[in-house]
Amino acid sequence: MAKNVKTIAKKLGARVKGEVPDTGGGAFGMARLAQILTARLQPGQGLRPGRPSDPNWVLQGKVPMTEETKEQLTALAEKLSGEGRRVSPMQVAAQLLEESVSQYAEGE
Repeated sequence: MAKNVKTIAKKLGARVKGEVPDTGGGAFGMARLAQILTARLQPGQGLRPGRPSDPNWVLQGKVPMTEETKEQLTALAEKLSGEGRRVSPMQVAAQLLEESVSQYAEGE
């Protein structure tokens, strides 16, 4: 976050509650998310490598969500997938979750 945002907020008697994740919204946000996933996802290892994943992701927990959220994640994953590289809806969810948690943790 820019230093001047905190200064402005202080002068206005406001408080910065959090930041928008780096991915943002719209076409540029989608391109940024695709760039992040492309950089982080590594091909699997072994005889049957499977889908590329982030080697830092060591937990595979279940995250409850609505059907609407699942459909939106599926649509995002389809848009982010490219030639020879498929991105799963849960990989998109994991990346967005990590960025959001990081942003909130920095804001505290």
